[in-house]
Amino acid sequence: MSAADFRKLADLFPNETVTHSYVQDIALPPVDGKSPGTFALVTLDNGLDHSKPTTLGPNTLIELGTVLEDLRERAARGEIAGVGVTGKPYFLVAGADLSTVKSVTGREQGLWMAQLGHDVYSTLANLGVPSFAFINGLALGGGLEIALQSTYRTVSTGAGALALPEAFIGLIPGWGGVYILPRLIGPENALKVMIENPLSNNRTLTGPQAYELGVADAMFEPADFLEQSVAWAAQVLAGAVPPERANAVDPSDPEVAARWAAAIAKGRAFVEAKTSNASPAPAKVLEVMEANRAMTQAQSAALECETLADLMQTDEFRSTVYAFLDLVQRRAKRPAGAPDRKLARPVTKIGVVGAGLMASQLALLFARQLKVPVVLTDIDQARVDKGVGYVHTEVDKLLAKKRISSDAANRTRGLVTGSVSKEAFADADFVIEAVFEELNVKKQVFKEVEAIVSPECILATNTSSLSVTAMAEDLEHPGRLVGFHFFNPVAVMPLLEIVRAPKTDDAVLATAFELAKGLKKSAVLVKDAPAFVVNRILLRLMGEVTAAFDEGTPAKVADNALRPMGLPMTPFVLGAMVGLPVAQHVQESLHAAFPDRFTVSGNLQALIDNGVKSIWDPASVTAGNPYVPAETLALMSFGTTPSTAEEVLRRTQDALAEEIGLMLEEGVVAGPEDIDLCMILGAGWPMFLGGITPYLDRVGAAERVNGSKFLAPGVASEPATA
Repeated sequence: MSAADFRKLADLFPNETVTHSYVQDIALPPVDGKSPGTFALVTLDNGLDHSKPTTLGPNTLIELGTVLEDLRERAARGEIAGVGVTGKPYFLVAGADLSTVKSVTGREQGLWMAQLGHDVYSTLANLGVPSFAFINGLALGGGLEIALQSTYRTVSTGAGALALPEAFIGLIPGWGGVYILPRLIGPENALKVMIENPLSNNRTLTGPQAYELGVADAMFEPADFLEQSVAWAAQVLAGAVPPERANAVDPSDPEVAARWAAAIAKGRAFVEAKTSNASPAPAKVLEVMEANRAMTQAQSAALECETLADLMQTDEFRSTVYAFLDLVQRRAKRPAGAPDRKLARPVTKIGVVGAGLMASQLALLFARQLKVPVVLTDIDQARVDKGVGYVHTEVDKLLAKKRISSDAANRTRGLVTGSVSKEAFADADFVIEAVFEELNVKKQVFKEVEAIVSPECILATNTSSLSVTAMAEDLEHPGRLVGFHFFNPVAVMPLLEIVRAPKTDDAVLATAFELAKGLKKSAVLVKDAPAFVVNRILLRLMGEVTAAFDEGTPAKVADNALRPMGLPMTPFVLGAMVGLPVAQHVQESLHAAFPDRFTVSGNLQALIDNGVKSIWDPASVTAGNPYVPAETLALMSFGTTPSTAEEVLRRTQDALAEEIGLMLEEGVVAGPEDIDLCMILGAGWPMFLGGITPYLDRVGAAERVNGSKFLAPGVASEPATA
């Protein structure tokens, strides 16, 4: 590619937030009485505060390349002894600008983008003097690859989120990371960073973890990180500190070649287990790494560019960008339909009705995040003590793991109290129930609470499927009740379904959204409808697979039929995790509302009645070869119309398309984007599916069932051509 081609690419993105490259000359401190010379420090900064991470787009890369070319010329003239690259506070670089990458409409543009990055990074790697990356903070994707292309690296102990997450977002580490990393830290560790971490909820490394793996050569404390890094660079340049790289390998060594092959095989098994190979990107990471063991870096760079150009054209990548950028990063922060936040009321004390596991999790979350008093109530002192004890135990665990300070632990314990009397709620601003999932029980709870609390106190239900409208029927102030549906485990799952009943007051709703924000949860406004969003979709899915099983489809065929979707777990495993009685209860609620679409399995009821907790033998699932025990089979009866895996998959796809179409007609949420956001954040559905609606569009189910796709062309798929 020529400079003109790169400029043509950059001109396509006039609105890019440019990360500028600022150069500062530093006189290196003396080593053994002699200075190694002048050091050019490049600081990457977009001029915005820490809420706007630095990213890499075409204009950014061209500017960085121009600066590096100038430094290469200075190095040739003997003006500088070394070059360092660091970032603004808290960031080295957060990787490629996904909004820019999303705008790449053709393969040629994608190839240019890949080649531009390699061209710039090659300059960094070949300055004629040693280069240093000072990883002062977050370094993701192309940001970490800047560091990898440098000759030496330091990292701050306070740096968080170091990663090559490309397999997660539908790409490969295509600016040299897939070549350099396995040589630097060994193939096994490289697969951990490039495959295992991205496919495990996009896990990242801390600074100390990166140093332990060998990603960085030295580590310093945050307070004087830059000064220490420059002093260390001076020692390296003077030959006083030769960095040791214990994990580095030579891929031409036969022993290393064997380790390389074993790591690739392990990686393929991991990808199969995690994604069923439903996304092309992880397999491409492994393919390129497998091939580049015997390649030069230039050969690998050419392969990386071609692979990136191909992956940028896949709908899985477009779905991932839609899910991550449009939904998780944008829509989740500006919930559709949420009232003006100025209407929200202050919440200074919270009551939780119930002291079981869910209620105790809620109490801990409220106390930790909102830092307000929380009181639990239950029918006897033993249950109350158990609930408060759970909170204290969990706080002790957090303290032992050094996730909170001792002062924070003491404060959190002190905020959570218990009582056997609901009179403890008299001065509460917000009371949530987490009791047995039975409508009359919940109505009685709210009747008792309303008689005690102030007229302004908000009442909330954590119901997973029952009618919020019905719960409010007997209240004197029905407008004060709102659905506040968490997902289990409460501390981990980021979604909150906020359910508006017909009479729910705007101020109540606004307060609920502000509480969600304070709890660091992503809230979606949901109409009061059976099972709301996540459970309605999951139970329709599980119901179709269970029905196929009851009709005579073999268990392995039925349960594995959805593997091409790449879901986090199979329906039978999900049912066991949720609990068969809980799943059956929600299914019964949905059957009562929609008897023609949601059936109640007699076989599952037989298992529940006999105390069986899973269709599969639990130990066999752990061992990776699930089977149904003979005694479990004996409890069930089956039809004589089995289906193939393909038939079960298509049946489920069409059922989901039908259900989502109906939910949108009913106005359960504002749009298909909210359906997708709920499934990603509340059910852990893969980003490469885009939630659910892009997948149903892609496989044709939306058009087969509803006559049209859920999303417009270009939203999570290839843009429409003129």
